[in-house]
Amino acid sequence: MKNESLPVLAILGGTGDLGTGLARCWAQAGYRVIIGSRTRDKAEAAAADLREVMAERGVAEVGVEAMENLEAASAADIITLTVPYSHQASTLERVKPALQGKILIDVTVPLVPPKVGRVQLPEQGSAGQIAQELLGEEVRVVSAFQNVAAHHLQEGHGLDCDVLVCGDSKQARAEVIKLVKAAGMRGFHAGLINNAAAAEALTSVLININRQYKCHAGITISGLGAAE
Repeated sequence: MKNESLPVLAILGGTGDLGTGLARCWAQAGYRVIIGSRTRDKAEAAAADLREVMAERGVAEVGVEAMENLEAASAADIITLTVPYSHQASTLERVKPALQGKILIDVTVPLVPPKVGRVQLPEQGSAGQIAQELLGEEVRVVSAFQNVAAHHLQEGHGLDCDVLVCGDSKQARAEVIKLVKAAGMRGFHAGLINNAAAAEALTSVLININRQYKCHAGITISGLGAAE
């Protein structure tokens, strides 16, 4: 059941495995979640599938809705972008007016097919920096979730994965860390948006590990001790 005191969340390009996985985790934690897509029909289908899966797991009521991307961004307080790198800029250009004054969680990884196992960061430094430059200072861009296997989110178990959270606003990073926790993981302040390059590059490293060891690897931060 959704909690009216929590921020409304939108996931743009939210019909894929990662987007619906995050939607599942957040909806189960009581958030109102809007799945966005370029077409409302596709978003409706993803939301219906999610409700069905949740019902099979004994969750009778989840706060999941479906809208077109711009409508979803307008209706939400915090927006997550889960589109492929090739669609990042065009999607952000379309929804830019609706993002002003809000937090955007950018999950984009600059993978360049077919060699997705090789680090190929963009000239700007990272996809997170591209988003911040494109949207301007009125949008607080936070980079996160690049190293989380969608498989684990879909299964709803085994979330033994930490999340690096980068962004120029410490307050915005703190809000995103709350959402990381709500999704069943640990989130860590990892510095300014420039540092998103490290998390984005790690994705190609993890792709190689997954291929070699037939797994769905993530990252874990060690050595925290009492500081955790």
